[in-house]
Amino acid sequence: PEIGGTWDLFRYPGIRSDSDMHTLGFSFRPWVNEKSIADGATILDYLNDTAREYGIDRHIRLSHRVIAAHWSTPDAAWTVEAEHEGKRVRFTCNFLFMCSGYYNYAAGYTPDFAGTDSFSGKIVHPQFWPQDLEYRDKRVVVIGSGATAVTLVPAMAKTASHVTMLQRSPTYIVSRPSRDSLANWLRGKLPDRLAYSITRWKNVLVQQFFYRLTRKHPNKAKARIIDMVRDELGEGYDVDTHFTPSYDPWNQRLCLIPDSDLFEAIREERAEIVTGHIDRFTPYGIRLQDGRSLAADIIVTATGLDLQLMSDIALTLDGESVDAKHSLNYKGMMFSDIPNLALSFGYTNASWTLKADIIVERQACKLGV
Repeated sequence: PEIGGTWDLFRYPGIRSDSDMHTLGFSFRPWVNEKSIADGATILDYLNDTAREYGIDRHIRLSHRVIAAHWSTPDAAWTVEAEHEGKRVRFTCNFLFMCSGYYNYAAGYTPDFAGTDSFSGKIVHPQFWPQDLEYRDKRVVVIGSGATAVTLVPAMAKTASHVTMLQRSPTYIVSRPSRDSLANWLRGKLPDRLAYSITRWKNVLVQQFFYRLTRKHPNKAKARIIDMVRDELGEGYDVDTHFTPSYDPWNQRLCLIPDSDLFEAIREERAEIVTGHIDRFTPYGIRLQDGRSLAADIIVTATGLDLQLMSDIALTLDGESVDAKHSLNYKGMMFSDIPNLALSFGYTNASWTLKADIIVERQACKLGV
């Protein structure tokens, strides 16, 4: 196992950041790669290099699965139980900081599709991508319209026979250059930390401006986003069906694609978008409720994560079980009636790390470290 969490677990084709690394990266360590929207392997290297540079790696216990945490009021301490190489181990602390994410690492979310047992090909969830899966010259259907789907489709379309992205409803998709020309220019003129800080603040302010503008003028923002897609795919493409959501921008998170890679795959007819509802899987693919059939050798269920707050760790307070879901959450970091515990939770309308940084700094200040 490696340091990396998400970037170690997810290994599907094309895995990358879905926001710029100048805001997704750590505030204290500059991102110096020329690509602002980076691939998973480069991000994993950045995480490992950061851990080594700051000596954090010496304090990390890999291959430990945390099972439970017990708070004792008389001792004013937490006892954390974990499994390591088949044995139970325990750690004690006065303050417990949870960085376990918000989804189930052991299982992804897959709807109960009818007929999956009848399909003669392979069904794959991106969270558990088989490293030996061969999709060259294969017909692939990717179910989903979120960040994972729009990442997978252009990546697989490079070598697959054909890739179909099957969506129940469309998502707002915005293309941005994978390289930040200003960031790269600044890095050639200024020290890395100063260049990084300028780019980081530039991106934060630009993101805030466009988010607020979009929320204030949703109809204009929607029209502009759709027009940009139409410019990419041409007037003859059915943008209304496949790229026009029924909701306003930022009612759900927008999907970012680098260098128009998804649009390029569609223009070159290596990929297509199909919008419709699944009736059932068949031996040869998928049948839709409107009667259409999609042939497939491989079906990828990019249907999301199984949300799970603080993983599946069992919490007890003085011997009594406690469920954090029933507690009041304070600013995305602490819970009512659960002492000396905080968690790291990021933004959903900006880069995750920006909020996580704020939480960590606030907790470090409170703890005097």
